Amino acid sequence: MLDVADLTIEKGECFGLVGNNGAGKTTMFRLILDLIAASKGEITSRDKSVKQSDHWKVYTGSYLDEGFLISFLTPWEYMKFAAGLHGLGETDITDLIQYTDGFVNEELIKEKKFIRDLSKGNKSKVGILTALMGSPEVIILDEPFAHLDPSSQIRLKNLIIRFNTEIGATFLISSHDLKHITEVCNRIVLLEDGLIIKDILTEVDTLKDLEAYFSV
Repeated sequence: MLDVADLTIEKGECFGLVGNNGAGKTTMFRLILDLIAASKGEITSRDKSVKQSDHWKVYTGSYLDEGFLISFLTPWEYMKFAAGLHGLGETDITDLIQYTDGFVNEELIKEKKFIRDLSKGNKSKVGILTALMGSPEVIILDEPFAHLDPSSQIRLKNLIIRFNTEIGATFLISSHDLKHITEVCNRIVLLEDGLIIKDILTEVDTLKDLEAYFSV
């Protein structure tokens, strides 16, 4: 259950969402993406209801879980399919891979395996890369650091910061890793049992404060 009276995420924010399992993080993202219906209230993007209009899909990229992937395609086939939805081609895919600065490489994307046969970490990389396709204005990522090795986690943090600062993308990110999320997000909301307990701007002591909260 999620009970949020009012929440506004401003353009250009890197918004972090933290909380224990069952707190409502994924539910919030699914509501924003109109994947589930709210029992009451309304989700708006650019002052228009996401339920009543598809306008937001043009400028929103997202990756929540493996269900967003097409498992019987290879990574390259899937990327070409996703690029086509944005009116983009193979050169745009290659440019995006290069922009990630090592987070994703062409060897993975041109892997002959089907997506269903990839490791969880590589599935996440394909999904996150697809969410960035076309340089969307809003990017929603649910637990993006999960299943990634340490090197990939660091590269992903750098990539998120780069997209946010250079392209101006607004990020909505959930994570159980408090260190990672405090390093990339300038605002953090803490959920507990579907309620917003804290809504804070990230400062020097934010990580310590969050660790103290979850240690009780």
